[in-house]
Amino acid sequence: MTETDLSALKGAVIAFDLDGTLVDTAPDLIGTLNVLLAAEGLPPLPVLEARPFIGYGARRLLERGFEAAGAHLAPERLDVLFERFIEHYNANIAAESRPFPGVIEALDTLKGAGARLVVCTNKRTDLSTNLLDALDMSRRFEAIVGADAAPARKPDPRHLTTAIAAAGGALPRAVMVGDAATDAGAARAAGAGLVLVSFGYTDIPAEELGADVLIHHFDDLAEACARLLRA
Repeated sequence: MTETDLSALKGAVIAFDLDGTLVDTAPDLIGTLNVLLAAEGLPPLPVLEARPFIGYGARRLLERGFEAAGAHLAPERLDVLFERFIEHYNANIAAESRPFPGVIEALDTLKGAGARLVVCTNKRTDLSTNLLDALDMSRRFEAIVGADAAPARKPDPRHLTTAIAAAGGALPRAVMVGDAATDAGAARAAGAGLVLVSFGYTDIPAEELGADVLIHHFDDLAEACARLLRA
């Protein structure tokens, strides 16, 4: 891949989902869920079973996790457990979470070609920043925009447009990189290019979500983004 091949990236914004796209956070998220399940006398969930529950925020992860374990949470009980979840998760936010293979190299390639990078995640902004700080990744992004920092969460397109604006970009020169229906929905509604990864957290197979490009490794990301921006 030559520098000329990536010239379309200069000045473009590449927006990234976080959980299941940039970072494999399932071990710590589901580990925290299982701590709460155990405290309630419920069986733990295998990571593979609970992975698709990630992506809609911690509250929804709790709801779906407890339902899968055979328990329905009343709203007031959910509020209590949500606070416990956040406290435990934040204290163990990068115990086992790691960037997916090739992520750091891909981010550096994109930045080296002149792209602006931003995180657009349904995770809370403070938790997202804490995680990326712990992994020494925050400095690669112009902004980190959690659901609490936008008018609405993905798949609402306003989340994506808010993130693009925070990075100093505009929609015609933007690509969303994600793993799930929330990312696909936001990109399609906003009119942005869409790259999906095949290895993330989704209850609908990524190949069925209508991506412009589906990648299986981050080695392919820069070329995919450049191709979409040229088109």
